[in-house]
Amino acid sequence: MQNLLHNLNPEQLAAVTLPAQSALILAGAGSGKTRVLTTRIAWLIQTGQVSPAGILAVTFTNKAAKEMTARLGAMLPINTRGMWLGTFHGLCNRLLRAHYRDAGLPQTFQILDSQDQLSAIKRLLKSLNVDDEKYPPRNLMYFINNAKEQGLRAHDVEANDDYNRKFVELYAAYDHQCQREGVVDFAELLLRTYELLTRNQPLREHYQARFKHILVDEFQDTNNLQYNWLKLMAGEHNAVFAVGDDDQSIYAFRGANVGNMVAFEREFRVQNLIKLEQNYRSHGHILDAANTLIANNSKRLGKNLRTDAGHGEQLRVYEASSDIQEANWIIEEAKSLIAEGAARSEIAILYRSNAQSRVIEHALFTAGIPYRVYGGQRFFERAEIKHAIAYLQLMDNPHNDSAFLRVVNFPTRGIGARSIEQLQDAARQYGISLYAAVPYVTGKAGSSLGSFVKLVEGMRFETQNLPLQEMVKVMLDMSGLIPHYQNEKEGADRIENLEQLVSAAMLFVSEEGFGIDAPAFLGPKGQQVAGEALTTADGVEVLDADAPLPTVMSPLSAFLSHASLEAGDNQAQAGQDALQLMTVHSAKGLEFDAVFITGLEEGLFPHENSAQEEGGLEEERRLMYVAITRAKKRLYLSFSQTRMLHGQTRYNMKSRFFDELPEEALKWLSPRVQPQWFGHRKSAWDEAPEAGANKIAQSFSRKDAGWRIGETVMHQKFGEGVIVNIEGGGTNMRAHINFGKHGMKLLDLGIAKLEKVAPRLH
Repeated sequence: MQNLLHNLNPEQLAAVTLPAQSALILAGAGSGKTRVLTTRIAWLIQTGQVSPAGILAVTFTNKAAKEMTARLGAMLPINTRGMWLGTFHGLCNRLLRAHYRDAGLPQTFQILDSQDQLSAIKRLLKSLNVDDEKYPPRNLMYFINNAKEQGLRAHDVEANDDYNRKFVELYAAYDHQCQREGVVDFAELLLRTYELLTRNQPLREHYQARFKHILVDEFQDTNNLQYNWLKLMAGEHNAVFAVGDDDQSIYAFRGANVGNMVAFEREFRVQNLIKLEQNYRSHGHILDAANTLIANNSKRLGKNLRTDAGHGEQLRVYEASSDIQEANWIIEEAKSLIAEGAARSEIAILYRSNAQSRVIEHALFTAGIPYRVYGGQRFFERAEIKHAIAYLQLMDNPHNDSAFLRVVNFPTRGIGARSIEQLQDAARQYGISLYAAVPYVTGKAGSSLGSFVKLVEGMRFETQNLPLQEMVKVMLDMSGLIPHYQNEKEGADRIENLEQLVSAAMLFVSEEGFGIDAPAFLGPKGQQVAGEALTTADGVEVLDADAPLPTVMSPLSAFLSHASLEAGDNQAQAGQDALQLMTVHSAKGLEFDAVFITGLEEGLFPHENSAQEEGGLEEERRLMYVAITRAKKRLYLSFSQTRMLHGQTRYNMKSRFFDELPEEALKWLSPRVQPQWFGHRKSAWDEAPEAGANKIAQSFSRKDAGWRIGETVMHQKFGEGVIVNIEGGGTNMRAHINFGKHGMKLLDLGIAKLEKVAPRLH
């Protein structure tokens, strides 16, 4: 017994040895919640309060379930295979397999993953002759899953208009199709189990009698149906041991309801609320920052993390002039850490949005540092980017069969497998490319394929002599990729990535010296030739052996080569020591010696969408709290005055979260960077400080009559702000000004009393 409990701190010990009553354990980041959960189970079994078969333990991931099972096996000489320990979906599957007749399922029912479910919905729409453009399959899938997660069947869903009524009708038809085929989707597993236990009293009472102790991990991530399922399994008398952290509830977009923790405390009449506040992961300054930040959220259950590890190093803060400078700074700091002996795998770079990874990946690629994108794909490997690249490849070379096959029916344009087969037969017969073989295909297939060829030719015509970035914009506009992803529930990230492709093109032409306005298609006289010729004693010109080989390549061809190389090179192999890149959402549950949190700017982190959603800002703050608490020893925070997003330069103010961090925990690594004015690649501060100061002063004296985007101004009521956009002219000029805590304001420049703020000199 003592061996089981001897490594627990007082709060952990109190939680593990609680009496058989429902309890809520507030487990802060790095406080040892998995140890508490597994030790609680082992203690209940060792003290004879319950047999292994009488435990029901619920987790959210298979990884967590396997870890708990392994730890229990090491603690006690028991057979863990028979225990009911797993995810919600895994446990529901187990129960339905045992009671398939009562659940109205065949014994060999199959489970549909998300791709299988989407395919099933597409088949349904086709069989009913439903227009899949008006009723997109993916939208219908989200509609069905959301209804099921709310515990609603088709007849329970309220429909306020004809469009939603059609979705309800299709939901009912989908359920009939699944029942006929003997298949269930993930959401159905939970709902079918809930319905079974609700209507079958003997079965419900059997499981309530069996599982006297129910333990739940990551309770803050439960949705409404999962919570109701737990209440059903617990009944009136069973003890539910709920472990969670309301400060780490970051999955509202998936249906998680942080309010379930408060509801649990009330509905289960919880008398035992224990806070695990001893942190075993991070140094003091990191925890001080996390505690101070999250204290700004209301309706918290409340806790304050502490550590015995000492204050450690301050959080390093860096202000960059651009996202490129920010990325280069991150790389240099990472190199220093590696030189000091840090493992690359212990360095994580976090970002709020997937689209931010592009600039960082490019900097890592250029520096030759191996990296791995955790929980996602690298920028040029993402499906939407590959589709866009395929269109660009066809514009550069329409006879690229791989690119042709990738997008000939994406977005869908009625070109099926049979049409492709006819086209491939024609191409083989005449020994030509698929593109060239299109005229040899007749009938409806030939007509549809011909329309696609016209689309590609139209793109090629519209983009003649356009700069590369404009070419990408035209491709995105004509291909239909943007509207296609607008119809997806989670398509916003994909659209952000596609828009970042424009920024990638702009950066490429700038770095490679093509010139920002260089046409993407170069004619015979515009070809770039690299290499130098030398004249021998005989007067014969030969190529310098040390010079690069001559190339004839347009900016588009060069960009496509660059994309292929960046997609293929530098990806860390399995087991290779590599830097870790990921979104903050993907980082939850992980920890690293050194963490970089990037892009800490208003509108990015916190995300601009949070302003439109109830509780959105508080969820963003919880997300920042999660990001901070991933760091063990060193934490770096960075933001940029300008950022290239969606192909446009965006002028930023630093995130409001900086104002919510303790100043004594921060170490500013750079003086404030002055705004970069239009038309200048370098700021005046790239020169001698005195000369820079004079140039800035002269710039202000010459421009005092006007206003500029990126300029810092002072307002009597709202304080300091940055002009992010100007519209109108003359006496009707108005400006969108970001005033930080006061948000974005639209002010009439002829009326508003604004003063210009001269750049601060450090």
